[in-house]
Amino acid sequence: MKSKKILFSVAFAFFIILGCKNEAKKETLAVNKQNISLAISGMTCEIGCAKTIQSKLSKKEGVLNANVIFKDSIATIEFDTNKTSKKDLIAFVGGIAGGELYKASENLKSCEGKNKACCANKTK
Repeated sequence: MKSKKILFSVAFAFFIILGCKNEAKKETLAVNKQNISLAISGMTCEIGCAKTIQSKLSKKEGVLNANVIFKDSIATIEFDTNKTSKKDLIAFVGGIAGGELYKASENLKSCEGKNKACCANKTK
């Protein structure tokens, strides 16, 4: 009986040691930030639509920052390309509210960066 307890204790300690070694080997990839601007159609209000989309995007794995502007129907998203992609984000927004309300597409006329002419046209 005593030998069974000792054998069980040794086996238990062995499993704990192996489990700890496997956890320590997990590598974390460096964050690879990228930005995307999405045009979102189907939003009818700021609180119910834009804030809901922004909240859900902020909770999605890989999204570092999300900002949805109802007036412009645009979502600006900073994300980690190691965890999600542009295609995945577009599909995610389209799937909010059962996939019936919103449609997202990449906004190629983003005013960020060097494309300042776009911004000048929007203010007119």
